[in-house]
Amino acid sequence: MPTSPSDRAAAEAARRPDLAVIGAGPAGLAAAVTAADLGLRCVLLDAGRSTGGQYYRHPAPGLGAARPDRLHHGWSVYTGLADRLAAHERAGRVRFLGGHQVWALERTGDGFAVHVTRGPEATDRATVPAAAVLLATGAYERQLPFPGWTLPGVVTAGGAQAMLKAGLVLPGRRIVVAGSGPLLLAAASSLVTAGAEVPAVVEATDYLGYARRPGALAAVPAKLVEGAGHGSTLLRHGVRLRPRSAVVEAHGTERVTAVTVARLDADWRPVPGTERRIACDAVAVGHGLLPQIDLATELGAATRTAPDGAVGLRVDARLRTTVPGLWSAGETNGVGGADLAIVEGELAAHAVADRVPKPALLRRRARLRNFADLMAAAHRPGPGWTGWLRPDTDVCRCEEVSVSAIREAVDELGAGDPRTVKLLTRAGMGWCQGRMCGPAVACLAGSGEPGPDRRPLACPVPLSQLAAGSSGSSGPSGSSGPSGRFGPTGEDADTA
Repeated sequence: MPTSPSDRAAAEAARRPDLAVIGAGPAGLAAAVTAADLGLRCVLLDAGRSTGGQYYRHPAPGLGAARPDRLHHGWSVYTGLADRLAAHERAGRVRFLGGHQVWALERTGDGFAVHVTRGPEATDRATVPAAAVLLATGAYERQLPFPGWTLPGVVTAGGAQAMLKAGLVLPGRRIVVAGSGPLLLAAASSLVTAGAEVPAVVEATDYLGYARRPGALAAVPAKLVEGAGHGSTLLRHGVRLRPRSAVVEAHGTERVTAVTVARLDADWRPVPGTERRIACDAVAVGHGLLPQIDLATELGAATRTAPDGAVGLRVDARLRTTVPGLWSAGETNGVGGADLAIVEGELAAHAVADRVPKPALLRRRARLRNFADLMAAAHRPGPGWTGWLRPDTDVCRCEEVSVSAIREAVDELGAGDPRTVKLLTRAGMGWCQGRMCGPAVACLAGSGEPGPDRRPLACPVPLSQLAAGSSGSSGPSGSSGPSGRFGPTGEDADTA
């Protein structure tokens, strides 16, 4: 039994995992099981109680869903990864910590301290030490506001899918799907298959952007097959695709009852005289995805800007960020879908284990990443979308900051960037911390897309957990929590 400080430190180092994977979606799952295959000891963390992330979100066990595979594309891929993870868990090579949301990463002398919160009911701080970290935190939806977007019944496109996959419920019976990006076709296909009526899919682009690089498109035939599958489902259900159009207003009092759809010019400005009203009781709207990278940027990781203006992490050919010991896989490097995320998770695991991957895996990643850049360019928001806003339209839903308040800050008070607008108006200071309104505020401030997030806390953390400490703590920054199999986690005591 170790008794001296040096003995305790040695014992803790022996328990420490070689790799902490943050995020149990496609990229994180693939990374964890591949790293374990290569002999690394891993801990896999996710805010959700089960694996799968947003893409492979599945119904709660209590709902008794008999066929969850019918709600997903490529469900067998997930079950294969989950089975491999279960085998590694039984062998003690991987530990999955569900319900552990990471709020900060901290560099230590010999690796990282991964600070997590286990919910507001927890009374202590929890920290997971690791020699290396792989970030696979995915992305969140880009939202462009319009009059009426705060009405009940208006949800994000991904939110509509999440309601269906996790809760087996629909946001309404007659649902208009709108915005831009391939997620719209997938969402509409899922909704009509589940029994909803979708009178229209309103897409702000015309899909002609894909024709600019036919080689990149031809190199991923599976994507063409997937798109054709969604298209045939919509055609079979009589769903009309309205390209070069947008929902410019939602109508209703207690709930959305209709939307106004207008044609857009090449810069996404509404064309006067083209408005048409469509009755509905729900709207699923989204304009693509934005990488969730704040854990890395707080450590100073360098970023890159994708063709659609979204900011992702800059990584080298082996998926290493500019922070030593920190790797990144999947949407954090730029949104590209589950197939790319899985490939990058496998490649990053090989890099952490210092193994050479098969050349075919590198070639597949190159093809999928090229397609991701093509997809981003094809659905880049045009600058004229602000033409559908009214002065009283709320931009920041959390703090109820209107278009007129932001324009006053810019035109009369001299704000020239999102941060100054935030300080003058409170836009972005609410619960979502600017994730919903960030792109819109940046555009109205005249700076285009928002820059990379730098925030010391990546998610809300109760003050009681921040203040908690222990004189006998073995983690950094006074973190408490007894040691588990792979080091301090705040649970599973090991007091030797």
